[in-house]
Amino acid sequence: MVSTVALTTVGTSSHSQTTSKAPEKGFLIKAGETRFGERTPFRVVNANDLKVSSKDTAGSVSVFEYVGKEKMGPPLHIHFNQDEIFYVVEGEYLFQVGSEKMMVKVGDTIFGPRNVPHTWIQMSDTGKLVYLVQPSGTMEQFFSELNQLKGPPSEDQIQKIHMEHGMKVLGPPLSLK
Repeated sequence: MVSTVALTTVGTSSHSQTTSKAPEKGFLIKAGETRFGERTPFRVVNANDLKVSSKDTAGSVSVFEYVGKEKMGPPLHIHFNQDEIFYVVEGEYLFQVGSEKMMVKVGDTIFGPRNVPHTWIQMSDTGKLVYLVQPSGTMEQFFSELNQLKGPPSEDQIQKIHMEHGMKVLGPPLSLK
């Protein structure tokens, strides 16, 4: 089992939407648990759990654990104010960052800078990523909002929600073909 231990960061980010004070001590998030008990799965069956919150880091970073059970991924998109860092814990993924496509495997780390289009697709039957969004912005609220929708969202809804959270969908997800 993998647990996440967090040592809080001190400082603030000018891009942050979070103004809460960071905790004064570390904390433990056990395997299978989320920071505040809220589940925000991607496409219902793929766990996408918050491990370290923007509330813990004064908005400087959010950390998520994604556990994939499908060979799929997000649409091609861009973050206007955030970098993303992905670490592969299990499985294989094909990432696209800008125009470059890269196969990534267990132990690999990939950096997706802000303002650079990116996406990925899980190539293995199961997979696990730990990823950081820096600064946090409103990613936690983005995932929460997506999971509160009743039924599959329209393309207009998807674009609207992305734009409200500092992102834009640029194209479809990668496919296995």
